Formats: sequence, C-alpha cells, structure tokens
Amino acid sequence: MFITSLLVLLGLNAVSYASEAAEQDVIELTGATTSGALMVGKTDPANSVSLNGEQLTVSAEGVVVFGFGRDATGTQELVVTRPGGEQITRQLDLAPREYKIDRVEGVPQRTVTPDPKQVARAREEATAVWRARQTFSPRHDFLTPVIEPAQGRISGVYGSQRIFNGEPRNPHFGLDVAAPTGTPVKVVWPGQVVFAANDLFYSGGTIIVDHGHGVTTTYIHLSRVDVEVGDELVQGSVIGAIGATGRATGPHLDWRVNWRNVRLDPALVLEHF
Repeated sequence: MFITSLLVLLGLNAVSYASEAAEQDVIELTGATTSGALMVGKTDPANSVSLNGEQLTVSAEGVVVFGFGRDATGTQELVVTRPGGEQITRQLDLAPREYKIDRVEGVPQRTVTPDPKQVARAREEATAVWRARQTFSPRHDFLTPVIEPAQGRISGVYGSQRIFNGEPRNPHFGLDVAAPTGTPVKVVWPGQVVFAANDLFYSGGTIIVDHGHGVTTTYIHLSRVDVEVGDELVQGSVIGAIGATGRATGPHLDWRVNWRNVRLDPALVLEHF
C-alpha cells in the first residue's frame, strides 16, 4: 500500500510499474544481446517459453537455452507463458556487428576446388556431423563456468569472411587458436562425445561434444583424437591435440559452439559464461 501511494505521489502508474517488474522477473537471462550469442534463461519450470514463435524446451529446473546466428539482426521476441495463460513478452534488440575479411593464400588447391569424388565425400561427412548435432539431451553442462580449450595465439575469429587463394568462401564460424602441433586440447565443459573422426576432408581430426539442450562444442584440425563416441568427459579433460589436418595452412585449433543448428561465437561464450 505504501509503495502504491508513493508511486501515485510521484506521478507514476502503479499498475504499469508492476507489469514492467513482472516482465523483468519472469525470466532471468545471461548472455550478450547480439548476433552469434548464446543465451541461457532461468524461469519458473511451470512456464513455457518461445522465441520468435518457436517453442523452446524448459527443463525441470526452469533452464531454457537459445542462441542467435551470425546474421541475426533487429528485434527478437521472447514470450513467456504462465500456467494460467498469461503471456509476458520481452523484446530483445540485437546490437549490430561488423565482421573482418581474412585472405588466406597457400591453401592446397585440391581443397579449394575439390573433384567430384571429394565433393561427395565431404557431403557424406557433413551429413554425419549434422546428425551428431541433432543430439538433444537434458544435460546442464553449459551451466559450469567455461574454460579455454587450448593456449595459443588467436588467429581467426567468428563471422569473418575467408577468401582462400582469391576465392570467397563461407564465413568462418569458429575461434582459431594457433599453437604447435601436439598442443593439448581440452573440453571446455563437462559432456559426452557424440562424434569423433581422425580424417574428415575439410576439418581433419574432429570431435563434437554434447553439453545438453542442443548445445555442442566442436574441435577441428586435430592431429590426434583421444576420445570415442559415448565417452563421458569431465571439464578440462584432454581430448586431442592441435594439428593442421584437413583444410589448414598451419597448426591450430578451430573451436566452435552450436545451439542446435545455429552457429555461435565462442568468444562471446568465453566473455559471458
């Protein structure tokens, strides 16, 4: 009663104030409001949550996860629906980003313009990787504070447009850590291995780890793969070693983070989680 009277004296609308407070309190969000960001929310487990009309999974603990791709822009609509049907909408305005252009010369021409057999092989491998990323488990490993996968110089960043031997290619979706071949690579969160291969055409030695709710991390160009599908990992476990396998001009780790099929920025994960 006192707060309501005070708001009236100050010329504020008490009902409106309560609505705004409810909007902020209905879900707590962690993460950057920009393209490439992973977002983790905490809400009442009885609530349902949707993003731009797509229903999201709310865990028994009230955890919900989503992310924004490289080219996501503008206002995103997050809707929380309470058991009684009341809907509370939060508008998330994504901050614009600029991406750098990387020109890389000296890449083996066979990987820049592969022959039909190599194209077929790459497509089969891409399908296997896609299937591994469809894993959706109730794990909450991503709630553990993240660690760096390897020590070294940052040689490539998320979102950059790469031009190999003068030919434009798809944007880069990882964070590259350059270090000598054999440098240990560690898993950044606890998790379970859902993909492990020694020699993919484009990515060479490759590992994908499931961390729950569609969140996976990928480790590429490895000179050594030390894990197998199904292995349970504790955070910081050495899973392989940096190399230059696949399409690479020098030894480095290409580390990636996905939410479902949305490619996210590992640098933002390191900054906010």
